[in-house]
Amino acid sequence: MAKGESRPQAAARPLSRRHLLAGLASMALAKTARAQSSGTLSARETHDGVTAGALLVIDIRTPDEWTDTGVPQGALRLDAESAGFEVRLAGIRLDHPGKRIALIDRSGGLAASLQTKLAGRGWRDLVMVRGGMLGPGGWLSEKLPVAP
Repeated sequence: MAKGESRPQAAARPLSRRHLLAGLASMALAKTARAQSSGTLSARETHDGVTAGALLVIDIRTPDEWTDTGVPQGALRLDAESAGFEVRLAGIRLDHPGKRIALIDRSGGLAASLQTKLAGRGWRDLVMVRGGMLGPGGWLSEKLPVAP
């Protein structure tokens, strides 16, 4: 508030571009923090996290599904139905210290159940990708890059 200016006058003053951008950035960060604390990320947030090098995506679908649609660009493949899945996931986790792990499946159901199961065993750094590969808001519907 400028000297001699009343509170209503100060409130009526237009926001500067800098203040507006700062406000928008803080809202975006708050939204991402809420999504991360809830254990889910959108496909777009996941892609951005991978691009920034802060997130590792693991595609937990079957090899046939990988062949049908490809996998998210930069994702590791680990079939959730394979023997030793959890042990191999733990190995991946050790190989990538400091990175959160996002599980992606076909539509989100398997990733959510695995996330819950593993959270019960102490895994706190797992998130799931809402919509998976094929669901609404999923990787393919957002037209995000895939690898064969």
